[in-house]
Amino acid sequence: MTDNIPELTAHLGYQLRQVSNHVSHAFARKVATKDVTVAEWAMMRVLHSKQPIAPSQLADEMGMTRGAISKLADRLISKSLVARKASSTDGRAQTLRLTAQGAQMAPELAALAEQNEAECFGHFSSEDRATLRRILKEAVVHLGITAIPIE
Repeated sequence: MTDNIPELTAHLGYQLRQVSNHVSHAFARKVATKDVTVAEWAMMRVLHSKQPIAPSQLADEMGMTRGAISKLADRLISKSLVARKASSTDGRAQTLRLTAQGAQMAPELAALAEQNEAECFGHFSSEDRATLRRILKEAVVHLGITAIPIE
């Protein structure tokens, strides 16, 4: 019986997943040296730009559930990287922000992200990197992807 099924490696999605897995796992190993997960780094990066922020707003920003944000925040609070504060006008409302320690660590983690990108994509010319970035952004828009990838 003759199969007309293409090889697994013939699929663009397969190749994207191979690269994505490699890039993600390499980055996860790097941030693990700072006792942080990729998801924790993603939250810290958003907080770095948008703090203080309500957990519900952070959930919307990151494309995660409020429960997932709460668990992630609890982990970062236990590491003294994030602080939760009750609103001065509404005792039920809370905001999240980086602690001084978290604010100090954010640039270190950003540098690891830059290092990871250079290691994985530095062999491409700047033009090829720009083309790849444009193509991937176009795919993100076309597919309606809004969530921050954390796995």
